[in-house]
Amino acid sequence: MLNEKIDNSCILIVNDIETSLNELIRNYSSHSIRIIKNEEKDEFLLIQATQAIKEAYIASNEKKYIFLCGTTFRKEAQNSLLKVLEEPPRNIVFIIITNSKSSILPTIYSRIPYKYLKTSVLRNELLLDLNKLDLKDIYNFLKENQKISKNDAKEIVELILLKVNSLNLKLTKQELELFSNAIKLLDLNSRPLNVLTTLLLSLSNNSNK
Repeated sequence: MLNEKIDNSCILIVNDIETSLNELIRNYSSHSIRIIKNEEKDEFLLIQATQAIKEAYIASNEKKYIFLCGTTFRKEAQNSLLKVLEEPPRNIVFIIITNSKSSILPTIYSRIPYKYLKTSVLRNELLLDLNKLDLKDIYNFLKENQKISKNDAKEIVELILLKVNSLNLKLTKQELELFSNAIKLLDLNSRPLNVLTTLLLSLSNNSNK
């Protein structure tokens, strides 16, 4: 999919935004693309939306592809884009790249089709031996999932807890609370990698007792 030129507006849900963007733009001439993202953090804000709208209304005799990239998209940013997404100016194609389907509002999905291109990160969790977690296992797992989305991280936390139960691992009340705390922290937009690191290191300490 990313080895082909996309000619119509769409939403791409991918594992890694930067890698996917770099693969995709190879299919376009450099003068025909505009990449709009927040250079300071992964959140697409109103300022980026305003920039995208201005770019869309700069007339072009050839197709212009505007890439909107972000791990999360602020609600007000999406709302400001609604009109231009629904009725884009002539020769304008919007391609939204994100790694979380839930970060895009239903009103955006109603205007632009989406393609789910993510491969499951959860296969890596199954390789973790919770009976004997060592630092090398944890390091490799975290390295593979360093740009994991909030929702995928929540799913991994839940799956690890299920695996703990299926293996009949004995956890203290404090250790069990780590799971609920991890979900709460993710809901509060704590960095997923930090949350998973804390959880896995705690489980490692338990398994090596």
